[in-house]
Amino acid sequence: GFLSENCNFVDLCERNKLIFIGPPSTAIKAMGNKSESKKIMTNANVPVVAGYHGDNQDDKFLFEEAKKIGFPVLIKAVLGGGGKGMRTVFNPDDFYSSLDSARREAMKSFSDDKMLVEKFIQKPKHIEVQVFGDKHNNYVYLFERD
Repeated sequence: GFLSENCNFVDLCERNKLIFIGPPSTAIKAMGNKSESKKIMTNANVPVVAGYHGDNQDDKFLFEEAKKIGFPVLIKAVLGGGGKGMRTVFNPDDFYSSLDSARREAMKSFSDDKMLVEKFIQKPKHIEVQVFGDKHNNYVYLFERD
């Protein structure tokens, strides 16, 4: 739920000597930022969708990156979730208006309008793997699910 994804909640638990069952706040913060999580995954040699997730947020620069990636692209709010601040752009002529729209929505929803641009995968398959571990180095995974 939302509290399990809230690094401030985890920090409060730790400060008040409550045991939070979940990842540390540093992991929640890193995974909540799509650009940061992509950097972490790339550094761990995990394949990620081709795209731009850097600091340069200039409109023209993002458009040039989109052209390098190849349309269709997906514009995504770096701090987004739930499909907010996300636009699929099939045609280069629609890029700037989609970027502007995504930024406005991201700012309203997340108080941040930083964007990343990645290749839009038209027929994706979403698979989740749940892994649980404790501070005693015991780990188990509960298979994958679509």
